[in-house]
Parts: sequence; structure tokens; C-alpha cells
Amino acid sequence: MHEDAIRPWFHRSWIYPRDPKFIEKAGKVLDLYARQWEGESLKPKDYVICADEKTSIQARIRKHPTGSPCSGEPMKVEHEYTRGGALTYLAAWDVHRARIFGRCEANSGIEPFSRLVDQVMSQVPYKTANRVFWIIDNGPSHRGQPSVERLKKKWKNAIAVHLPIHASWLNQIEIYFAIVQKKVLTPNDFPNLDAVEERLMNFQIRYQKVARPFSWKFTRKNLKEKLKLVSVNIIKKFEVSTSQDLINQKYLSVDQNQVSTLDYVNT
Repeated sequence: MHEDAIRPWFHRSWIYPRDPKFIEKAGKVLDLYARQWEGESLKPKDYVICADEKTSIQARIRKHPTGSPCSGEPMKVEHEYTRGGALTYLAAWDVHRARIFGRCEANSGIEPFSRLVDQVMSQVPYKTANRVFWIIDNGPSHRGQPSVERLKKKWKNAIAVHLPIHASWLNQIEIYFAIVQKKVLTPNDFPNLDAVEERLMNFQIRYQKVARPFSWKFTRKNLKEKLKLVSVNIIKKFEVSTSQDLINQKYLSVDQNQVSTLDYVNT
């Protein structure tokens, strides 16, 4: 089957950036990772925090006990399970100091996220910092200007920095969440939600002991090059599609459509 000319099961997903200020917003985040803000270097009492929620973490109660791995044999996990509820894990990552903060909540939302912020900002050095930049996405818990004002009202030295739409891949907390998914939540075999929370918190303590700043090498320059490449490829594919459409409708009176389509390609 792998030698077939058409393999519909083999695909790669993608999404085209639709935020008109994508480079501007993403650039600010990448600058913060490089210890820059608005053209100036960050000061010693400036800190950068990445935060988000990992929602709907289930406690899957397997119908039969999980078999332990042994030499040459993997762990055996029963496929069927009953649902034991779900919780949300909220976490914040200090980009340059490699410190992790987290908590479990029954749900996500403005209030749970505010409790995470308070958990971080009430501690030294953040409560006495000059500036604490909070890098966040556009989820409902921290979306738009209201979230910026809410954060500033509670913590005067906190600055919310929103990622562009569909750019969570630029949030370093997602790297930590990927580690959690692999090392803590897979396979999902928990007797109850208390066991899920206990394992998450224990891992967080363990990870903090060995944590190092992530080796982030993606810069503003890399971003511009990638977006330029994506744009060129999209235009090329659109031109091919347009050319075929023009041939197919050769004998139809669609002069106006042809002009507007070609204008789009050439802009």
C-alpha cells in the first residue's frame, strides 16, 4: 500500500496565518525570548512568563488492570475504560529562569487562570519585579483587551503579550505540556481524578529539579523567511488552480470573474 500512487491516508495538516498583525505580534514574543522589548534589552528585574491551560485531562479507569512491562515486552493496557471525570492543568513557565508553576482546577476560565497568575505574582522575584511579561494565546480565559486590563489592574508590573491567532506553537509552555503528555499522561490509566492531580504535581516537582531553559533558536528572521515561503507556495498553487479554471470555462462568459481572479494572483 505504501507504493500506491494515491495514498489518501498519508497527509499533513496546515493552516494559513490569518491574523493581519501576525508578524508584529509574533515578533514581540520572539524578541522577549531573545531578551529584547521594543528595541531595548530586558533589565535584570524583567521576567518573561509563558502560560496556558491543558484542558480536559481525563481519568480513564481501565476495565482490567494494566500489565507491567518486562524484558522485550511492552506494557499492556486494556482498551476499554470508564470515565472518571476530567480536570484542567494550568501552568506557567519562566522562560529564562526555567521555573515551572502549576495547579489543577475543575474547569478552565477567567477565575482559574487568575488564580494561576496570583500564584506566580505573589512570589519573589515577580511581585517585586520591574516588569513581568505574560505570553498568552487567545483562549477564552485570557482573550483580548479585557484580559490585558484585568491583569494590569491586579498586578501593576504585569504586561500581557498576546500571541497571534493560531500561534500557540510559539508559546514555550506548549513544550512543557508535550513533555507532560508523554511522560505523565500516557498511557492514561488512573483510578480517579485525585490520582491524576497527584501525578501531575509530583512530576512538576521532579521536573523543576532538572529544568533548564529551552534552547529556543527561532527568531524574527526565521519567521519572516517561513511566512514568505508559505505565501509564495500558496500563490503558486492558486495560479495553477486558476489557470485550470480558465481553461475549463473557456467558452463561458465569465470575463469579469477572470479579471478579478488574476488581479488577486498578481497582488
